[in-house]
Amino acid sequence: MSPPGLRPALKLYSASNDDAEWLPYEKKKKYTNAFIFQNTRILLGYKKRGFGKDLYNGFGGKVEASETPLQAAKRELEEEAGIQAPLKHAGELLFILEGDPVAFHIDVFRADSYSGVITETEEMRPKWFRVEDSPVGEGNECPPIPFSEMWEDDVYWFPLLFQGRHFAGRADFIHNGEKFVLRRWWFGTDDEE
Repeated sequence: MSPPGLRPALKLYSASNDDAEWLPYEKKKKYTNAFIFQNTRILLGYKKRGFGKDLYNGFGGKVEASETPLQAAKRELEEEAGIQAPLKHAGELLFILEGDPVAFHIDVFRADSYSGVITETEEMRPKWFRVEDSPVGEGNECPPIPFSEMWEDDVYWFPLLFQGRHFAGRADFIHNGEKFVLRRWWFGTDDEE
């Protein structure tokens, strides 16, 4: 059964073996995250400032009142990496941080092509990484995805993103000093694979 905040008819893909209560939240705020794929590589951005600083992630941010999530994702991709892409909806994430009454509802997008010149900005430093176990060579000399330098839950739902399977999930994080640590997660899909 899907956790609170997610639609109910999802097929379980990955979940923590934890019976702890899900963290409470009062409302959701909309955000986006966009990922660009090219053959066997993925473009990630190293966050240089703000929330998520010093972590690799997709490109995204808040959805403004006058925007749809897709419009926000396209705007953020251009602001943070200098490129445009034909983004398609890939999934939804619900992030809850301990003590924060506002949950992050994140619409995740992906594209297999882009236009423009990938550019480092004040906020993000873009870099290509090798997808999963793809072999090095044939134009793919990129390092592997740096999961140890990303949000802890990414390793559990990235395979669905790689495979192009539509997904939804929830991740609850608790405080551990200055950092947030993954407490409980659940990811599912509504496709037939």
